[in-house]
Amino acid sequence: MINARAMAEKLIEAERTHTPIRPFTHAYPFLDADTAYDAQWHVVEHRLAGGEELAGAKLGLTSRAKQQDMGVSAPLYGRVVSGMIAPYGAALDIAMLIHPRAEPEIAFLLAKELAGPTTVTGVLAATEAVFGAVDVLDSRYQGFRFTLPDVIADNASAGRLFLGPRACRPGQIEDLRLIGCILRRDGDVIHTAAGAAVMGHPAASVAWLANRLAEHGEHLAAGSLVFSGGLTAAVPIRPGHAVTAEFDGLGTVEVFAPASEWHRQTYPSRKA
Repeated sequence: MINARAMAEKLIEAERTHTPIRPFTHAYPFLDADTAYDAQWHVVEHRLAGGEELAGAKLGLTSRAKQQDMGVSAPLYGRVVSGMIAPYGAALDIAMLIHPRAEPEIAFLLAKELAGPTTVTGVLAATEAVFGAVDVLDSRYQGFRFTLPDVIADNASAGRLFLGPRACRPGQIEDLRLIGCILRRDGDVIHTAAGAAVMGHPAASVAWLANRLAEHGEHLAAGSLVFSGGLTAAVPIRPGHAVTAEFDGLGTVEVFAPASEWHRQTYPSRKA
């Protein structure tokens, strides 16, 4: 059986060279989630050693449809480091990714430490603000195909994260479950959803994460950004694409991928 550090080294090299690899479970079908989470942490440690800072966490497989597709009954999580968070208005550099896909999410900024056991109410009480966001996924596996342990090791397909310009306190929004979202690519509507698509309530996935971390003696620190999971299926992004996520009450987040170096020089950034 392959060990966690060897898995991490392969994933780090795949990201560095922008070259996808075969999922580990092709050769090791009995790979377990605990080993995969250990590999994930080694990947994150590599980035921290390079000068990045731990910024929060992201959740995946938070909708029942995605869980059924994967044959699992619970979400997974990854770690967010500072280099994943795109500056406001920045363009997406496709050349640094393998096969990016974008999905809309609701992000939580924690005002205070959040430790399990907790509930939706506890999450909202600990939250300073919520934002609309776009999670640009980027799997290090060939064909964007993997099993649950594979994607856990790959840090939940972490790529780039774009936050919207509008922050709202939880009390300013009547019900996060009812926040509507429209996902467009180049102006065309691709998906629609509401906040309830994430485990019935976006804060429920954050509570799940806090409770899962508590099992290992961990917690979410004050100041953490937690991306609660995709409201819709992810859409591929190619050079020249503009993907926008429009959120009721939380504004619009745009991710623009320049088509060429000329575009990059002429349009160095696009406002979200």
